Amino acid sequence: SKAAGETAIRAAGPDVAWTILRPSVVFGRGDSFLNLFAGLAAVFPVLPLAGAGTRFQPVYVEDVAEAVCQSLARPEAEGQTYELAGPTVYTLRQLVEYVSALVDKPRPVIALPDGLAMVQARLMELAPQPLMSRDNVRSMKVDNVASGEPLPFGLPPTALESVAPAWLGQQGTRAHYYPFRRLARR
Repeated sequence: SKAAGETAIRAAGPDVAWTILRPSVVFGRGDSFLNLFAGLAAVFPVLPLAGAGTRFQPVYVEDVAEAVCQSLARPEAEGQTYELAGPTVYTLRQLVEYVSALVDKPRPVIALPDGLAMVQARLMELAPQPLMSRDNVRSMKVDNVASGEPLPFGLPPTALESVAPAWLGQQGTRAHYYPFRRLARR
């Protein structure tokens, strides 16, 4: 687990220089987060959603990359832990509705109760490359937001709305199937 990894790094002793970065869910061109929702909206007329009320604070991939570079370049980063998150907290429902509207496929989102979400995930696990697992459903019960600290090193966080339209809003219908093609390794 991530916690076990962090504990091992911290216990490695004074000869090991470390910096821990804890990114929230990462988004960017070609991601498996927003692009998955775009693909689902292109295929399904209704989106049944487990964890619809779970809160996320997505962070832009280029912000994460810059934080990594700064961590390596700055001696004061040694021995520090930084949370990396974007400027806005959304529910999963808000993110799915935003993405589906952005790709011009607005879809109703139906929040699934936990029991039904587990059944849906179990059925998806039977697929060769499942889109969701029961473990995913369990993890979606926990909010994925930062403690409120800004990005480290004075980095300005990039708003989802300022960059996502550049790749999600301009795709043709065929592009929305790419996440599924990747899962099928085709």
